[in-house]
Amino acid sequence: MTRKRRRLIALSLGLLALGAATALVLTAFNDNLVFFYSPSDLAAKAVTPERRIRIGGLVVEHSLVKEASGRSVAFQVTDGRADLRVVYDGMLPDLFREGQGVVAEGKLRQDGVFVASNVLAKHDEKYMPPEVAEALKKSGRWQEGSTATGKPVTPAARGP
Repeated sequence: MTRKRRRLIALSLGLLALGAATALVLTAFNDNLVFFYSPSDLAAKAVTPERRIRIGGLVVEHSLVKEASGRSVAFQVTDGRADLRVVYDGMLPDLFREGQGVVAEGKLRQDGVFVASNVLAKHDEKYMPPEVAEALKKSGRWQEGSTATGKPVTPAARGP
C-alpha cells in the first residue's frame, strides 16, 4: 500500500469518526433544543419526570389558588388542547394574570403536576412560544390584535 493511499484512508476514517461524533451529539441534544413545551406536547411526549424543562401557555381563568402563607400558588396552564397543573413557591411577577401568557421553568412530577422553580409572565403576544400561539389560534381562543381574554387591544393600551 502506498503512502498516499494510507493517508487517504486515515483521512477518510477521521472524517467518518467526526461525522459519527457530530451525529451522536446532535441526537443527544435533540430534545434539549426545544425551548418550551406546551401542555399538549407534554401529554404526547414521554418527558421523564424530574427532568428540568420549560412550559408555556395561557393561565386558565379562575384557576389561581394562593396558599394562606401567600408565597405558594397553584394554577393551570393551557394551550387550548390540554391543561397542566402548575405549583410554584415564590413571588409571582407583577405581570402575572389569569388569561395571560406565562412561561414556567421546573420539573414534572410523577403525578403529572409541574413544579415551577421560575415563572415568567408575558406582557404581549411576542413572548408567547410560537407553537402555543398557533394552538390557541386554531382553537379560537386567541387572535392577533387581541389579548388572551378576547378583549381588543387599543393602540394606547399596547404602550410604547
